[in-house]
Amino acid sequence: MQYSIVTPSFRSVRWLPLCIASVADQGVEAEHIVQDSCSDDGTQELLRLDSRVKAFIEKDQGMYDAVNRGLRRSQGEVLAYLNADEQYLPGALRAVADYFIAHPQVDVVVSDTVVTDPAGDYICHRFALTPEKNQLWVRLPVLSCALFIRRRVVAQMGIYLDPQWRDLGDLFWIMEMVKRRARFAVLPQFTSVFTDTGGNMGLASNAARERLIKRQMAPPWVAPLRFPMVALYGLRMAMRGAYFQKPFEYSLYTSAFPRERVTRRAARPTPFWKGR
Repeated sequence: MQYSIVTPSFRSVRWLPLCIASVADQGVEAEHIVQDSCSDDGTQELLRLDSRVKAFIEKDQGMYDAVNRGLRRSQGEVLAYLNADEQYLPGALRAVADYFIAHPQVDVVVSDTVVTDPAGDYICHRFALTPEKNQLWVRLPVLSCALFIRRRVVAQMGIYLDPQWRDLGDLFWIMEMVKRRARFAVLPQFTSVFTDTGGNMGLASNAARERLIKRQMAPPWVAPLRFPMVALYGLRMAMRGAYFQKPFEYSLYTSAFPRERVTRRAARPTPFWKGR
């Protein structure tokens, strides 16, 4: 089962080597497509020297346009996109492939994520849930780095990211999949690392502006039912065990050790992302 992993890139030379390494050591057949928007920080030179990736250097209309370009170029049966400051954990793509093989009716697999600081130290974890149409207006139950789709989602169903969004494209992408009745399933395993760099687009001011637009777009019943839906989301997370995660170890690449994985320990696991 071949993978195509798309990484949108712009001035990502600090993080991109770690992302690339985490895909390259998965032990599965995978093409890693990097869509770089003509970076001027050394990224282009890095990509030209790294034979592990298929690099396309061209101007785009933002991150989601770059992802769409990569998806259209891709050849794999299983597709995903991984931002430059994100990584896959060891064995992640093998586990996802095994799940897809065992569940041929499933279109989309969502899985769990470890959130770290720039040094790779644990901040929190995010368990995934199958998205529900109404709850999506108040909570997005998976990070994009832990979402994997079959080719038929884009090839037959034609569900691409909407480039009019700068930060909330993931949400509306998943909303469209739910609307079009794509079949979701949860792989209860940590597959991915999200690095809270402090400058992540989804955590910046424009994302707050787009969240306001989203609230204005929401059906009128969402506002009065917001707190019950948040409570239901919390209950679903509790049923998945997010609040009872035992201490665990994870292995990732860091700027201090860009050529080999280092093991870190989540001594006091928490699903709560302080300040987010």
